[in-house]
Amino acid sequence: MLRRIERLGLVGVIVLLLTFGLSHGFSPFAPPRKVFDLVLFSTELDWLEIRLHTHAPYVDYFVIVESPTTFTNRPKPLHLKENWARYKQFHHQIIYRVVEDPIVSARHWDHEDYLRNALLHEVFPSLEGSQQEAQKHDVLIVSDMDELLRPDALLLVRHCAIPKRLTLRSHFYYYSFQWLHRGEQWAHPQASTFGVSVENTLPPNDLRQNLLGPGLPLFAAWSRWWESANLWNAGWHCSSCFASIQEVHTKMDSFSHQLWNTPANRDVKTMVQRVRSGMDLFARPDELYDRVTDNKDVPQYVLNASEHEGRFGYLLNRDGEDAGFIDWAVNSAPKAMR
Repeated sequence: MLRRIERLGLVGVIVLLLTFGLSHGFSPFAPPRKVFDLVLFSTELDWLEIRLHTHAPYVDYFVIVESPTTFTNRPKPLHLKENWARYKQFHHQIIYRVVEDPIVSARHWDHEDYLRNALLHEVFPSLEGSQQEAQKHDVLIVSDMDELLRPDALLLVRHCAIPKRLTLRSHFYYYSFQWLHRGEQWAHPQASTFGVSVENTLPPNDLRQNLLGPGLPLFAAWSRWWESANLWNAGWHCSSCFASIQEVHTKMDSFSHQLWNTPANRDVKTMVQRVRSGMDLFARPDELYDRVTDNKDVPQYVLNASEHEGRFGYLLNRDGEDAGFIDWAVNSAPKAMR
């Protein structure tokens, strides 16, 4: 769509946006407004690079929170802080905060919920009085790092009136863009709008989990039903799409589904075989994936980097004996990461 926009000029862009938005049931939103892309960071350096290049032309700011602990409350390095220079060209668009997790709980989801809400509660009050301050009706996109949006969808949420809870449905891939999940499109990311204040804005975790949010319960329940919509084919979700076995193990150690973090699932040879053949990482019988040969429906930055720089091959093809993992040598233990 971007090439089409460059050819059309301003009037053509307006016509295209109106047509595209109306075809999806959205009316135009006239006043200028900002778009904030809210995301938690753990270890996903490649995915942050891809996200920045894919979203930067269409959003004003990336709000990124990193914690020195995992969702399982284990200490971890501040990878983004240590690699800050890698993203120099986007520093002017990044609002980065390190947030400590004060939650004392054995429930892993409590830590994740707190940190996701910190994207709003620990960041936006500090922006007041600055150029970055959020105003009423500004757009908030809430997603995981491996959930990316198409340019069309990003243009729509900026220029069209959206409900308080807009689900941006995504094609769900596993390991790479070679394996497409069988079933309904992934029910994330979400988009919402900023209220008159932080307190009157739907918290990110409530938005993502479709919880009631602030206000009287009866009114909040009605609002959740009335102010909801889906935009289909809005983006891509690439789950467990990592370059190294080490990253997969780190995810297993960090994420909230600790019942799946078993010795059998962590076995390296088993993992490599599952990734190569499109089998579920945790051997769940109902999670099935279909091979997509020579898939071109992927973020353009990935295709360009693969074609011109030989990068991100693991996101396009997992057929090799090493399943595309950079730290795996066939018939041996994983190679040490440098």
